[in-house]
Amino acid sequence: MASLDWSQCPAVESIPGKVSGAWVFRGTRVPVAAIFENLKTSPIEEVLENFHVTREQVQTVLDFAAKSADAPLETLRAG
Repeated sequence: MASLDWSQCPAVESIPGKVSGAWVFRGTRVPVAAIFENLKTSPIEEVLENFHVTREQVQTVLDFAAKSADAPLETLRAG
């Protein structure tokens, strides 16, 4: 995840002083990394309930990550 340029994803934001500047879902304090970690072991319905994010927000982030993973490495920047 560190190699993705999250600034290009419309569903997330990073604000200095908000969750230590971590990438979070826009308008929340929910770190993107927390969703990825929890999706490894929990069904999406449980993650949505526990983190109070929408399916659309999570889908946007997953789609962005998948699309970025398909991009040539030279187009990715540390985020």
